[in-house]
Parts: sequence; C-alpha cells; structure tokens
Amino acid sequence: MLRALPGLFALALALSACDGSGESAPAPGPAPGTIPVVASTDVYGALVQAVGGDRVAVTSLIDDPAADPHSYEAPPAAAAAVARARLVVVNGGGYDDFAERLAPGPDAAVIDVVALSGLSAPAGGEFNEHVWYSLPTMKKLAGQIAADLGTADPAGAPQFTTNADAFGARIDGLVARVDALEAAHSGTRIAVTEPVPLYLTDAAGLVDATPPEFSEAVEEDADPPAAVVAATLDLFRADPVRVLLVNAQTRTAVTDQVEQTARAAGVPVVEVGETLPAGTDDYVEWISGQLDLLTKALDRP
Repeated sequence: MLRALPGLFALALALSACDGSGESAPAPGPAPGTIPVVASTDVYGALVQAVGGDRVAVTSLIDDPAADPHSYEAPPAAAAAVARARLVVVNGGGYDDFAERLAPGPDAAVIDVVALSGLSAPAGGEFNEHVWYSLPTMKKLAGQIAADLGTADPAGAPQFTTNADAFGARIDGLVARVDALEAAHSGTRIAVTEPVPLYLTDAAGLVDATPPEFSEAVEEDADPPAAVVAATLDLFRADPVRVLLVNAQTRTAVTDQVEQTARAAGVPVVEVGETLPAGTDDYVEWISGQLDLLTKALDRP
C-alpha cells in the first residue's frame, strides 16, 4: 500500500525557504540518528510514535484540536518536512489533500491509510473517509508502519515489530469492548452530527438514525434544508435515540441546535473528533475514553 506522491509541487518546496516576510527561515531538522516521519494529523503521528519509539522524529502537520483538516492549508514549512521525511502517512480518500499535494523525497515510503484499509463505500452510499475509527485498519496500519520503518532503519526492525505487536494487542482490547457493546446494544438507534465515528458505531451494531442529508451537509460545511433539520430534531422527541455523537471540531449553529435539543430531552452527548484532544498523545487512550462515554450512555437506565 505504498505509492509515490506526484512531484508536481516544487514551488511549495521553494517557498519553504522563506517565512511570511520573505526572509529565509530554515525549518528545524530531526534529531541525529532518528528517522524523520511526517503524518498529516496527530492521530497518525501518535501511531508512528507508538511503533517507532525513540528511533523516530515525528512531525504531525495538524495537531490542533480546533483545526478542521478538510479546510486546512499547509504552511510552506510543511513542504520542507515532507521533502526530508523517510516515511509519510496520509489518510487519503480526499480527506487530507493538503498533505497529498506535498512532494516527498525519492527514497520516502508513503502510506495512504484509505488504500491500506481495503474499505469501500456501502451499496448506494458514499465512502466514509474517517478510517481512524476503524480499529482493524489501525492495527493493520501499525504493521505497515513497522515494515516501512524497518526498511529505513534495519537495526531497529525488531523493536518496530515488537512495538507494533504491542499496539495491536491494545487494539484487540478495544475490539473486545466494541464486541461487548454489540452483544448488549445491537440495533440501538443513535444520531451523529457527521459520519466521523460510524466505523466504530457500526462495529458495535448501533444504527445511525440521522437523515443522511443532515450529516452530509454538515460534513460539507453547508446548511441542511429546514425540513432535514426538523427531521433530525425529531430524533430526540417521541421515540428518542439513545445517544448523540458530536464532531467537536466542526460545530455550527445547526449542530449546536441539535446538541441543545438532545440535552434538553435527556439524551447523552458523546464528543468525537478528527485530531487528538489537548493533553492526549495516545490513540488507544483516546478511543478508550470515547468508548467509556459511549458505554455509559448506552447502559443508562
């Protein structure tokens, strides 16, 4: 699942030598003896760190929980970081085009996580590119990271494999928790503001009752039609859904209205996201915390 990204953006590399005032501003390099790695978001950066340990120097292009990767524009320094990286990890699927447009060096390995996942769109539906909520994909990604780091640093290959196996075991623990949710709550109706967490909730057997027109419009930064908003608000009335999952990074007046309606109806709200929350640098702990909240919401009387 490696592919070389097109080298069509040499201009970005030239711009990386200047700061906003036009002055020369060399980007800092990785620590000596480490493998330079670039990830499009800190979610993938956390996986690389978990596998690579102290033998990697990871740059996550987006590490701000307030940032929206869909609309992010990479600064010139990002091009320099990608150009010197030995491994680049991008989500793919049109999600982080800003990273895919940057040109890595000729010896760099590139992992497109969507391509690696093997996931596809449901019949008659659109592909969900938020693959970091697919636990099997994250386990597969750890193995691919270990293989690529081992190529760049053969002496570290045994450590990378050991770390990837340990990470995979932690993912297996999360999968067991999701399986327990499925056993207890399969068929339970939920609502979402965006399709971000659906790989996780689908694996738990939960049924997304949100009108597709609503979550798709929010994802595309558009206002859903009034009738669609009304139908979404109805999910919290006569026969309310069990929980609302909110993408904390793309709040709008409409999603705030939905969240307020849910809370007023006594429906719990669980936050999901596209990057790690402030103060968190561990993927498994992040997902585990969301599963804690989801389990509490589903188990309530």
